Amino acid sequence: MAPPAVLMVGTGEYTTGYVGGAASGSDKKVGVVGLTLFDLRRRGKVGDLSMVGVSGKKFPGIRDHLHKNITQVYNNLDTSFTSYPSDTSTDPDAYKPAIDALPRGSAITIFTPDPTHYPIALYAIERGIHVLVTKPAVKTLPEHLALLAAARKNNVFVFIEHHKRFDPAYSDARAKAQKLGDFNYFYSYMSQPKFQLETFKAWAGKESDISYYLNSHHVDICDSMVSENWTPYRVNASASKGTAVELGCVPETEDTITLLVDWRHKSKPGKVATGVYTASWTAPERAGVHSNQYFHYMAANGEVRINQAKRGYDVTGDDSGLAWINPFYMRYSPDEEGNFGGQTGYGYISFEKFIDAITALNEGRVTLDDLDKRPLPTLKNTIATTAILHAGRVSLDEGRAVEIVQGKGGEGWELK
Repeated sequence: MAPPAVLMVGTGEYTTGYVGGAASGSDKKVGVVGLTLFDLRRRGKVGDLSMVGVSGKKFPGIRDHLHKNITQVYNNLDTSFTSYPSDTSTDPDAYKPAIDALPRGSAITIFTPDPTHYPIALYAIERGIHVLVTKPAVKTLPEHLALLAAARKNNVFVFIEHHKRFDPAYSDARAKAQKLGDFNYFYSYMSQPKFQLETFKAWAGKESDISYYLNSHHVDICDSMVSENWTPYRVNASASKGTAVELGCVPETEDTITLLVDWRHKSKPGKVATGVYTASWTAPERAGVHSNQYFHYMAANGEVRINQAKRGYDVTGDDSGLAWINPFYMRYSPDEEGNFGGQTGYGYISFEKFIDAITALNEGRVTLDDLDKRPLPTLKNTIATTAILHAGRVSLDEGRAVEIVQGKGGEGWELK
């Protein structure tokens, strides 16, 4: 069977590294999605590649950027792709003809503003196209459950790009946590510097918030560590404001959001645990890292602490100052033969696991049930994450605690 064709939906920083007519100022100067898929095509794991955005007028600049920063850096790596819409037009619905051009069993990646995830994913699912969508999968619990039902009906695999699951330290911590007894307490923090709001200004505070964008990582990590025996049942959210607004964001934009989540043991009445998840996009401009990220997990018989901001690797330049580097996410340096050499980065691994899964599903070697049984961020395995993030937004908007209610057997999730 031929390797699957892949359509990249969204042409921004994470896909191409091209922002505002130039390379991004973040640590993703050549993107993640495009580079990974170009290399997977070189390795024979994917077939035809295409890309769709709202404005086709960006594509000449994107192609020049990719040729200069990828093709000329990694042994003439092929960065060709079919683009939608044309280079002279603008079309917010261009993803529809782009998806229609794909044969069944192909795949799309969705890296677009949060409110667009649901309609794009549903359109693809209903046409037999597998979906990898950036976190958050969707903004509301009903949308998540609707996508799950549609994916099951059409035998389509939907994978949420929670790449922190594949960080070797986080993955190892998840395994070790299983031997430490009952969950008791989890605290996490994740941040990005204020200049990132320049990239996000078009949607920050209007279409989504920093909790959806960053808390989603650690909420998912915590859930993946405890979900076999624990379920969330109440969320209280708190937020600070002011800095983002002073930087030109809309008045509703929160700087830092904290979610306080109560968890209940599924089979031991009276056993409860606490999760505290904090995210900010107003960290200092020169923090030394693009993303601070750490957590503390405490259980009945032990605890785990991880600080992934400082990996024991720092580089100092006269202009850039001191920076702590994270090559474990995306390693952009070429290998000894001059090819892209970042296949062991957990950012890359996340996409490769998705491609391997849909290839196995297309060939009949696995079922959706088989994939759900693996510790992968599938739609079924991330319901609690969406429920917590959605409840947090409702809590902020309505100034109250929000209950997460499930029916018997974990079915019928809803917020109250």
